Amino acid sequence: MDKNQLGIQYMEEGKWEEAATVFMEAIEEKPEDPTSYINFGNVLSVVGETEKALKFYEKAIKLDENAAAAYYSAGNLLYDLQNFQEAKKMFETAMKKGMESGDNYFMLGLSLIAMEQGKLALPYLQRSTELNENDAEALFQYGLCLAQENFIDESIIQLKKCTQIDPNHADAYYNLGVAYGFKEEEKQALQYFEKALEIQPDHLLAGYGKKLIEKGTAE
Repeated sequence: MDKNQLGIQYMEEGKWEEAATVFMEAIEEKPEDPTSYINFGNVLSVVGETEKALKFYEKAIKLDENAAAAYYSAGNLLYDLQNFQEAKKMFETAMKKGMESGDNYFMLGLSLIAMEQGKLALPYLQRSTELNENDAEALFQYGLCLAQENFIDESIIQLKKCTQIDPNHADAYYNLGVAYGFKEEEKQALQYFEKALEIQPDHLLAGYGKKLIEKGTAE
């Protein structure tokens, strides 16, 4: 096992110091290999050393301008810092450099949503669900974005897929309740609000939705 593989194993085990040590050794042994800089940057990002992490991603890009993983990792970091415009640029560049991953499309979509460009986000979120068919969160965000753009029936399909993969996704059930409420199918809406509350009894929005439906049917 080479040092980058060993370092990734340490990261998976939550052994950040060991991972950092191994990646630094890998950089010293092969200073022209961008992979080690990306991996070390990922460790720094996890432990909150964001500025240092960005410098390591920049170093990787200087060594190899086609290092798609460096753009993707930098994008994730910038997204967490709520610098959505720059994050979007990084995810777009990763895509142009050949990164055909569901995660990259997903994060590009989320960046666009954060910038209130939901319609532009839809194709990227759709692609993320095609590449990661069993990713409940990707299906949820795609369904949510569809609903926000008034594609209610399409939204329901994606939210139901989400609950099939993650039967405890309270927010997906809540948004199904909202969608059926929008369609004036109160019985279905009530069932989904109740399901959300069954999973998460303190789900305030689901509780409010349930009260509205009950009040409406009682009148």
